[in-house]
Amino acid sequence: MINFKEKLKELFLYKPEVSYDFVLAENNASTNNTDVPPSFLPDEDIFSSLDKNYDYLKVQYNTLINSDVLLRPFIVNIAGKNYNSLLIGIDGMISSPLVNNFLLRPLMNTNIFSSKKTSRMKNGVEFKKIKKINVEDYIFDKLIPQTSVKKVSKFSDVSKSVSSGDCALFVDTLNIAFVIDVKGFESRSIEKPQNEIVVRGSQEAFVEKLRTNTSILRRLINSPELIIENSSVGTISKTSVAVCYMKNIANSSLVAEVKYRLNSIDVDYVVSSGNVEQLIQDNSKVAFPQMISTERPDKAAHHLLEGRVVIIVNGSPYVLIVPGVFIDFLSSPEDFNLKHQYSNLLKVLRFIATFITLFLSGIYVAIMCYHTELVPTALLFTIAASRNAVPFPIIFELLLMEVSFELIREAGLRIPTPIGPTIGIIGALVLGDAAVSANLVSPVLIVLVALTGLCSFAIPDYSLNFTFRIYKFLYIFLGYIAGLLGIAVGMFTQVTLLCNLRSFGASYFAPYAPLTNLKTSVSYLLHPIWRRETRSDFLNTKRPREQPHISMKWQLWKNKFNK
Repeated sequence: MINFKEKLKELFLYKPEVSYDFVLAENNASTNNTDVPPSFLPDEDIFSSLDKNYDYLKVQYNTLINSDVLLRPFIVNIAGKNYNSLLIGIDGMISSPLVNNFLLRPLMNTNIFSSKKTSRMKNGVEFKKIKKINVEDYIFDKLIPQTSVKKVSKFSDVSKSVSSGDCALFVDTLNIAFVIDVKGFESRSIEKPQNEIVVRGSQEAFVEKLRTNTSILRRLINSPELIIENSSVGTISKTSVAVCYMKNIANSSLVAEVKYRLNSIDVDYVVSSGNVEQLIQDNSKVAFPQMISTERPDKAAHHLLEGRVVIIVNGSPYVLIVPGVFIDFLSSPEDFNLKHQYSNLLKVLRFIATFITLFLSGIYVAIMCYHTELVPTALLFTIAASRNAVPFPIIFELLLMEVSFELIREAGLRIPTPIGPTIGIIGALVLGDAAVSANLVSPVLIVLVALTGLCSFAIPDYSLNFTFRIYKFLYIFLGYIAGLLGIAVGMFTQVTLLCNLRSFGASYFAPYAPLTNLKTSVSYLLHPIWRRETRSDFLNTKRPREQPHISMKWQLWKNKFNK
């Protein structure tokens, strides 16, 4: 038997006759070896020789392969002396008019530059003295008419800037490079929010460009106390990340914790705010969202002024707000633009929708399996009559419809937009009617699943919606296994675990567990705006009060005048 297997292996298994051994140069090669190409040197300083810098850049950017890397050598004339120079940028990320008109033209125009000479008379003879010019300062101060110019001394800084859309200028005899901001790549314009739609509120949304997003926040918060600090995440991607906070409001420990977690991320790449959210959240094993993700600048500005920290990731139209508590994910940006009576009505409706989404299916299974005495007799007979022809147990019937509804919802999102709603409506009607006609499910169950799905759309936050859809199936199984007792035990366990959850030091159920001041904007049922005098206690802000005791002073003077 063994010999037969060996024969089969010899007949059908491929064995290369020649082995190839390739040895690649190591990145950590010794710097003493002169044969090692410049690109393999670790974080090399910029050379004073332009030829060495040129060779380094050609190897580092693989100019023989890359077609979009632009290396433009030219000559700069300063005080009658020529200096070989080099400009590097990436085609498509830099603005060609800016480079041509405001970099190359002033640098290459030799007609306006004259040698710096002074003359003086001595014994009737004129002597000319040539002043020594500092080439580095002269180029920086007089030859680069750009608002954003900085000097760097390492190739790693050059690589980071050039990859983000800047260009770098190298001049012979200088061991530094000038990094100039000439970004000109195409980006999406500011549009309406797509997922957080409100009737009364701002109609602007964040975009993928970091600086556009920070400028929107600057425009909404017209204060020099707004601090925007830049850092990068990802050893390869070096994605730009901005940490925004109000210096005179936000807790310094919260800001330090956010920056510490961002700077401690050690991954190759980060391409969206969702990646950053998963890397800095307190507990990754919990399905509940622990940071607010929003595309609305007005919502981000509101939380900044409340004392929270906003994290903006370049390339992502969603920003992160920390810390995030449970109440935040049941609130809509429109709540703060409406009267408190209107907002509280909507909040009560959302709470009812949340309860139905999470528990209705599980309670239905529990009652039908263990607690039929809780149902009125007439309704019980109606349900029993509708299920009389259904051959499956109630758990299979419910799971069939719930999974079908989730499939219809997912299909409606993935297919093209014009036919998405049509597919969803037709799929639900046809599938539901066919299932009832085929005696696979009962009509009562169709109504229940449709109500549960409808209520899930009333949850404002996308991540919390996903969380409740997951736990809905858990409560269905608990209700089927142990009835209402199983649902109660599951709910008690879940609430206990969430009470122990923290988001950047803040209790997840704040301000209700522990109970603190409820006259704030974080309270679920809002008070009138003139009564929201203090900021949330769990944020420990530098300025606990956000308005004086009497904010509508016009009414005070009016009452005194009437008296």
